[in-house]
This record gives sequence, structure tokens and C-alpha cells, in this order.
Amino acid sequence: MRVPRIFTSLPLQTDCQVELERESVHHLQQVLRMKSGAAVKLFNGDGRDYNGLLTDCTRKTVRISVTGRSNEEPFPILQINLGLGLSKGERMDFAIQKSVELGVTSITPLLTEHSVIRLSAVRLQNRREHWKRVAIAASEQSGRCRLADIGDALPLPEWLSKRETLNGTDIFLDHRANTTLDRLARTGSTVNLLIGPEGGLSPKDRNMAQSAGFIGIRLGPRVLRTETAPLAAISAIQVLWGDFREA
Repeated sequence: MRVPRIFTSLPLQTDCQVELERESVHHLQQVLRMKSGAAVKLFNGDGRDYNGLLTDCTRKTVRISVTGRSNEEPFPILQINLGLGLSKGERMDFAIQKSVELGVTSITPLLTEHSVIRLSAVRLQNRREHWKRVAIAASEQSGRCRLADIGDALPLPEWLSKRETLNGTDIFLDHRANTTLDRLARTGSTVNLLIGPEGGLSPKDRNMAQSAGFIGIRLGPRVLRTETAPLAAISAIQVLWGDFREA
């Protein structure tokens, strides 16, 4: 039987007991139906997994005795920062979930000219908290010990100005481009990847990205949906330069 892997924001160390947060209590008690004595794994984003045993498992309380920890997870050999045009509900959730599973380092939702949804500051913050939960669940499932950062939604010009420029490769997806990833000379250990929303990047957005040093690349002859494009691009990047290669 697979040992459940649960995220907690609590500090973790061996030979201690922790009382999990309410969300985890519900998941272990009501969804997984776990009983005292069952084995679990915990992680809090510090780069390790922690082995534990349920010592108390009631409707309101789950306590876990931490019995050991894994070796520290290496930092990724390639840091991928994704700037993703804001899209509707499930599409954005799907793109974030799968990008985290594929090893992206950070995701910043972007307000672009073709973004079809407009949210107030309060609703954007609520959405960010939701996206962070999506990313945590993807980390639980995929075995990541370090969490991807889900940033505040930013206007495209602000993200372009804040990107990591030292030893980085800056690219954006554009099905009209002549360049493909395999022809691109990678610079450094960071890739900043820009992908538009449902309507793609507008001519103004593309010109802005190019002026900031981004190179337009295409992924074959097809036009990909906004939730498909990150998966294809990140997978290709990981194969060419990242951790999909043999170590």
C-alpha cells in the first residue's frame, strides 16, 4: 500500500510530535480513513521527506510522531520561471498543476492584453491562495520536496522588468516564430518562459517581450492551447537542458 504524503507548514525534525492542520486532518481522517499506527510521510518544502506514524487520529485531531527523514533533495540543475497569461478557472489550474509536476521553479500569473478575465485585487489574492493549494497538491503527488513559488499576478511589463537576467535564457512561445528550442543556445542555468493566455500574446505583448530580450520560439507546426503549451514547452526544456536527461 502506498504511504500517503502530506504537506504541512509546520517545522519538522526527527524524534518529535506534530499536530497537523485542519485540512490535513480532514484528508487523512475522512478521505483516506487512516487509523492510529499507520505510516505517513510529511514534507514542508525544506527539501526533505519525513517519515512518521499516526499516534492519534480522531475527527478533530491528527498527531504524528516523526521517526526519520530522507536525504536532502538536490536543487534543480535548471531553474524554470514560468510567466503564464491569466486564463479561466480550470485551464489555469491544470497548467499550474502539470507545470509543478514537470519541475517548474516558479509561476507568475500575468495580466496581458489578451487576458479574458479581469479580477479585483481581493479576488486575485484569493485565486493565488487557491493556486498555491493546487501547487502543493501537485508536489504531494509528484514527490517534490521543494515547493514551486506561486507569485502575485503581475502586469506583463512588470514581470519582464523583474525577470532574472544574469546567466538566463529568455524565451516566449509564438507559433509564428522561425526558431525552435533545439536551435537555441542556452545561457546559464535559468530559463524564463513566457506563455500567453487563451488569445495568445498580442503584437504589442510580443514586441514588448522582444524589446526585453526574449526570443520567440515555436513548438512544431501546431497552435497549442494555453493549458497545453506549458506542458509541451517545459517537457522539451527538461529533455534538452534539464533533469529529463540521464544524470
